[in-house]
Amino acid sequence: MPADTNANGDIFGGWIMSQMDIAAGMMAVEITGGRAVTIAVDAMKFIKPVQVGDIVCCYGKLKKIGNSSVAIRVEVWVKPGLGQLILDRENQFSLVTEGSYTYVAIDREGRKRTFPKPVTVAPQAD
Repeated sequence: MPADTNANGDIFGGWIMSQMDIAAGMMAVEITGGRAVTIAVDAMKFIKPVQVGDIVCCYGKLKKIGNSSVAIRVEVWVKPGLGQLILDRENQFSLVTEGSYTYVAIDREGRKRTFPKPVTVAPQAD
C-alpha cells in the first residue's frame, strides 16, 4: 500500500489535511506579515474520497482576523485524473473536503505577536 493511500486505495485523509494546512498557512503568513503557526483545526468534513491520480486544488477564504490570529476556511476540490477522464469523459470539479483552521502569528522566539490589520483583506462571506 503506497504511503499516501488508505486501506481502500483512496488518498489518505491525513495527506489531504496537510495540503489544506499548507494552503491556509501560506495565506496566514501573507496576512500576518511573518511567521504564523497552526493552533487549531476547528472543523473538518470529508465529503468524498479522493482517488490516486485526481487533480487536487485547495482554496482558502479568510473568515476572521484577530489581534494575533486568523481563521481560514479551506475547501478541497478535485478533478478526475487523466486515466479517469479517458474512461468516462467527465471533466467536472467536485468538492471533497472542507475545514476551518486557526493560525497565530509568532515572533522569532516563538511567542505570540500582534500584527497590523491589512487594509485590502477582509473576511469573506460563505
